[in-house]
Amino acid sequence: MCIRNLLAPVVAAGFLCTAAAHAAEGSVRILQPAEGATLDSMAQNRLVYEVDPGPQGDHIHVYVDDREVGILRQRKGNYALETLAPGRHELCVKVVNKAHTPIGLQKCVAVTVD
Repeated sequence: MCIRNLLAPVVAAGFLCTAAAHAAEGSVRILQPAEGATLDSMAQNRLVYEVDPGPQGDHIHVYVDDREVGILRQRKGNYALETLAPGRHELCVKVVNKAHTPIGLQKCVAVTVD
């Protein structure tokens, strides 16, 4: 964790330190589908993601409507979704530790399937 000083030159360094600390925590991005997208129930839909698991994360789990559907080790890639029933669904990518426990780093998108 970074400590900020109120002196101007040090404050600027503090902002850099804070940004570096935040980046070290990790990140999750869902590139496709976009939030609010409409998916075709007859198509092979894919979840495209990029993950930086941070220092506490080990790998990722994929969830559809709070049900785990996949365990992935690649930090960047795509995952073929199972056939989804028509209606609204929530797709999530969650970073987990070696014990498969979510560490709180995640990204979810809501989609509609026609």
